[in-house]
Amino acid sequence: MFAFLIYFLILIFLLFFLIFMTIYIISLIYSSLKGSPYVATKNQRINEILKNASLKKGKIFIELGSGDGRVLREAVKKYKVIGIGFDINPLLVYWSKILSFGIKNIEFKIQDILKADLKKADYLYLFLMPELIEKLRLKMNNELKKGTIVISHGFKIQGWEKKLFKTIKSNPFWTFYYKK
Repeated sequence: MFAFLIYFLILIFLLFFLIFMTIYIISLIYSSLKGSPYVATKNQRINEILKNASLKKGKIFIELGSGDGRVLREAVKKYKVIGIGFDINPLLVYWSKILSFGIKNIEFKIQDILKADLKKADYLYLFLMPELIEKLRLKMNNELKKGTIVISHGFKIQGWEKKLFKTIKSNPFWTFYYKK
C-alpha cells in the first residue's frame, strides 16, 4: 500500500511538471511569434549598460519586452528610478512580479509592446529583434518626449543614426544609446 502511494504521488508530480513545462514552452513560442524570444542578459552586463545610461533618481525607466524583469529590478534598486516593464508573456510577467516582491516603484504589465504608452518615459530599454524595433520606430518618434534616452541592447535603431551618442562594443551584443 505504501509503495502504491509513493508511485501515485510521483505520477501526480510528473503530471503537474509536464503541464507546467507545456504551458511554459507554449508561452515562449508565443513570445517569439509576437516578435522577440526571451533571452536573459547577464547581471554583469546589465550593470555596465545601466551605469553608462547615467540614470537619475525618480525618472521613469520603461523596458519593452521585460522578460523576467532583471534589468528593470536592477535599475530600480540601484538607481532609484520608477520602473515599468511590458511583456506579452504572462508567465514571465508573473515571475517578474514574484521576483520583485517588496521592491517599491516597479510594476510589470502584460501587454503587447506595440500598444504600450511611452509618453512618460525618461529612459527606454529595448532588447528586441530588428524587425520589432523597426515596428516600434514610428511609435518612438511619435510618443517619446524630447530628451528621452533610448537604450537598444543588441541591435541598432535604423533611421536614428543622428540620435546615437554612445556605443558599447561587447560580445555577443553591442549596446546603443540614443537621445530623442
